[in-house]
Amino acid sequence: MADGDAFAKLELELRRGTVVLAALSQLHSLRYGYELRQSLAEKGMPIEEGTLYPLLRRLESQGVLTSEWRTDGGPPRRYYVLSADGRLLYERLTESWRGLNDTMDRLLEGGGRHER
Repeated sequence: MADGDAFAKLELELRRGTVVLAALSQLHSLRYGYELRQSLAEKGMPIEEGTLYPLLRRLESQGVLTSEWRTDGGPPRRYYVLSADGRLLYERLTESWRGLNDTMDRLLEGGGRHER
């Protein structure tokens, strides 16, 4: 495998682990899918439609999100928002993320040098 291919696959794997928390972070108020994608992209986390929409449906089926259809004078759109369980999950995942981030900061501080 070429170095570029290896990097791309490993980076994708790394990003995959952050997509759920990223999406949850933007769903404290009602948002429809395209609006959510735009918000994430503007903040540096672009997500493909083929990743986001199945994720939203899965999170809703797990009780993490609730949704409702609205027209608001335009085409019908499904709006998503965190459920009570989703808010608790978001808090727990955020706490876990911050702990992992702190740990990784400590691990990466030495720039990969071995301590003796």
